[in-house]
Amino acid sequence: MGEYIVHVVDDEEPVRKSIAFLLSTCGFPVRMHDSATAFLDMARNIRNGCLVTDLRMADMSGVELLQKLRALPVRIPAIVITGHGDVPMAVEAMKAGAVDFIEKPFEDKVLIEAVERAAEELSKGVSGHDVAGIKARLELLTEREREILTSVVAGLPNKTIAYDLDISPRTVEVHRANVMAKMDARSLPELVRMTIAAGYTEK
Repeated sequence: MGEYIVHVVDDEEPVRKSIAFLLSTCGFPVRMHDSATAFLDMARNIRNGCLVTDLRMADMSGVELLQKLRALPVRIPAIVITGHGDVPMAVEAMKAGAVDFIEKPFEDKVLIEAVERAAEELSKGVSGHDVAGIKARLELLTEREREILTSVVAGLPNKTIAYDLDISPRTVEVHRANVMAKMDARSLPELVRMTIAAGYTEK
């Protein structure tokens, strides 16, 4: 794959510059944008790049930004950075086309690895998911584990899941660990990516 540019969109200057500095020191060409609107103004001209955007911004949310990109249409792998309480919105962003989301605060390597995955998707032009394999692993889940999966992907915390299902938080933790193991998912974003790729919509 030829050289690509990482476009960083965040309306908070210190955050924007911090992310750009981290990526540039790791060898990624970076271009900064102080708003989603500013990025959209030049998005049609992007030929080889990926996007790192904050979820909550003054002019529009990260979800709205991705929806507008799809409407243009502009195909660009996008990574959404989200606060701890914004997992449901982050899931919506992935449904709108994001390839990953990262919860604050995050370690540097988490962002670097996410950008590398986005670059890999850019080079392949496909999601790279083994959909058949994901569906096969979903079939291994028990009914209770499916309930836990649905709640986890919806962004619900363990205590809320425990209350809704009338079980203890500890039991939720055990089932959640089993789901992660059976699905071979290393993180919540990865689990969400799998369920979206497989079209998992069970309520």
